[in-house]
Amino acid sequence: MVKKLIVLSSLLLSISCTQEVQNKFGRALQNWTGTNGVLEIYAGDKLVKKFIGIDKLTTAGATGSGKSRPYRFGYGHIDLNFNGTVEAGESKVYFEFSDYSTSYVFYEAPKK
Repeated sequence: MVKKLIVLSSLLLSISCTQEVQNKFGRALQNWTGTNGVLEIYAGDKLVKKFIGIDKLTTAGATGSGKSRPYRFGYGHIDLNFNGTVEAGESKVYFEFSDYSTSYVFYEAPKK
């Protein structure tokens, strides 16, 4: 019975939270568990940039208004030769991209 009450309480709490609070909770959990994200940027059907070892993508917030800006940003290693491994000369960099005009795929890399 106690188990059911805990599950029900958790469900009601998550439903009553705003989307941003739910997102923050999800990011906190994701950061705690760790990720190995990969971001691929495409121009048409051609891969033009690849970032690896990303822990999260963040949506930029507007100063003062609390609204989201139309771009995401993060930190990751630039994969210059698109082989999925960090090599000499492929340093950790800051990046940002538009939610409106950028074709991209973000996913967690499989464990090696």
